[in-house]
Amino acid sequence: MAYLLLACAIATEVAATSLLPRTAGFTVLLPSLAVVAGYALSFVLLSQVVKTVPVAVAYAIWSAAGTAAVAAIGATFLGQPLSPWQVAGLALVITGVVLLQLGGATH
Repeated sequence: MAYLLLACAIATEVAATSLLPRTAGFTVLLPSLAVVAGYALSFVLLSQVVKTVPVAVAYAIWSAAGTAAVAAIGATFLGQPLSPWQVAGLALVITGVVLLQLGGATH
């Protein structure tokens, strides 16, 4: 259940981040409200996840998956191409998360 909540937190954060360009620097009301609500919901969900998943693992997955998803959305839908260096950086971030998960619990 915790990982389902984490997936929802990631999806909410990615949706909110993807809407940021539509806020025009938080000068357009509806997208701005959607971004703030999305981030708030994402943090509420993440706070529930860390009750059962170590915070380092939960946050690493949340931030890395969110970063990779936003980069993919930017490249696919927002005309923001990724250089080979950026792709390599994303691969390193994802590799770091996998290594944290493989390390297991420290308690």
